[in-house]
Amino acid sequence: MNVLWRTLLVIFRARLSVRRHGTAPPETVGRVRVTTLPTDIDMLMHMNNGRYLSLFDLGRWDLLTRTGFLRTMRDNGWYAVVSSETVTFRKSLELWQRFEVESRFLGHDDRALYVEHRAVVHGEVYARAIVRARMLKRSGGTLRHEELFAAMGRPDNLPDVEPWVHDWAVASALPSTRDAAPSVWN
Repeated sequence: MNVLWRTLLVIFRARLSVRRHGTAPPETVGRVRVTTLPTDIDMLMHMNNGRYLSLFDLGRWDLLTRTGFLRTMRDNGWYAVVSSETVTFRKSLELWQRFEVESRFLGHDDRALYVEHRAVVHGEVYARAIVRARMLKRSGGTLRHEELFAAMGRPDNLPDVEPWVHDWAVASALPSTRDAAPSVWN
């Protein structure tokens, strides 16, 4: 429930920013200030590893709202689902520690959009996540990027996805939902 209220607050603030300053370009680095709360920590008194991904969602909601993607998605009955994500940790975030979630679009390939999130304290990266998301239609099926870009305009300054991101996506992929994926341990 805690993250739900934080999400609603982030979306509200991002909408205010859009009203005041207009939509941000897609290459924008979004920043959301966060504090590590008692509900975020584990028994070792630092942020729980699973909570990072939940808080990185705040950055994604902010970025989607401020760039206008969220409005376009809602207006067209589209939504994004995370198909894979990886988080890497450098330092622990302690109770009551303030940090920023920095988020940016990395680019896209023929099947997905890629976003990077960072937990940053005083300019230093504590953790980083790479997220691969697929776009779907509420009416069913996958949204082709041509449709997305027709509605949004192709972002001119969105960089090409670096080769290592493609390698990561291939290495971390599970079989398609149409294929069998038995749980067999070697």
